[in-house]
Amino acid sequence: MDTFTILIIVLLSAGAIQGLVFGAILLKSNTRNKTANKILAVLLILLSYRLVVQTMRLFGLGYYDGWYYVMLDLSWIHGALLYFYVIAQTQPGFSFNKSHWIHFLPLMLQVIFSTFVRLQNLYWDGTKESLSWLGYWGYWLWMNQPTIYIVASALIIFYTHKAEKLLHHPSEGVIIDSERLGWLKTIITAFKLYFSMVLLILLGDLIFFKATTDEYYFYFIRFYYYPFFIGISILTYWIGIEGFKRKDLQEITVKTKLDPEKEQQLKMVAKALQKCMQEQELFKEPNLNLNKTAEFLRIKPYLVSQSLNEVLNTKFNDFINSYRIAEVQKLLLDPKKNKHNLLTLAMEAGFNSKSSFNRSVKKQLGISPNELRNAR
Repeated sequence: MDTFTILIIVLLSAGAIQGLVFGAILLKSNTRNKTANKILAVLLILLSYRLVVQTMRLFGLGYYDGWYYVMLDLSWIHGALLYFYVIAQTQPGFSFNKSHWIHFLPLMLQVIFSTFVRLQNLYWDGTKESLSWLGYWGYWLWMNQPTIYIVASALIIFYTHKAEKLLHHPSEGVIIDSERLGWLKTIITAFKLYFSMVLLILLGDLIFFKATTDEYYFYFIRFYYYPFFIGISILTYWIGIEGFKRKDLQEITVKTKLDPEKEQQLKMVAKALQKCMQEQELFKEPNLNLNKTAEFLRIKPYLVSQSLNEVLNTKFNDFINSYRIAEVQKLLLDPKKNKHNLLTLAMEAGFNSKSSFNRSVKKQLGISPNELRNAR
């Protein structure tokens, strides 16, 4: 076995193992967003299964046996699962219903046609005449051409396009937080771009090969065959890690439409909140809470909470900590202060513990506290 083959085995195995491990964890997870986690788990397991079968072939195992055929029969469902994952992440209380069956139609067609093609082996004696017209050309189209991969890639492009539209135009009243929205846009864009490239290579190679040679075309010995699976392995590895990190995200909730008078009242509260943070620097109070803030503004606590949720789209702690982090960043720019350690600056900005500071920096900036000094 040459070095290149060993490298391919390592790369495919890394994606497969990652997908299977995180798929199993997500499948058993019982968080509020369990529907999305289970859809992602199924997608990871199917992608990993595809990589396992391909790795087996490198060891001379699985050629045209049950493992191989089942793998082919499942390849047209990946795009739909990606789409349903986005729906489950962006629509409150999502569950499958009868109207969704149409999205599984490509999978059913693939199973039916794959079964028909495999049955031709019962009649084939090595000659074209031993098969019916449909049997012969069906086998030729299905087994000796990249038809399955072309259709699978096209389906993924189609469903990622639908998912992008959903992310740009969510249901009325649905507010998607930036962490969830950013992650979903990134994963959908990655799959769309990758499989657009795959589709162009498949079609381009097929057309060029047919136009320049009379030799028989076998897609599974073409130059792109194993690099194609390395790309799938990387996507599987990456989506497994990122999806697992977000397995505890709460389900999306729908915000009720406010009447104009109430909306105006909450906007005024929001302005008062921002003003007291910017001018009075209320956030520097280490023990600041919702009640103390409401008392300072001389309004009811529930109005502060509603204003944060409905107008500023945030929670009280996140709102306060955003000002504290901004203050730490400001202190780091001060030559008289930036020589102090980060914890000292964090306490001066209003944080009351190291753990609270660390969590807030990671959540709001996506970096570790140690990186904060270099990120200014």
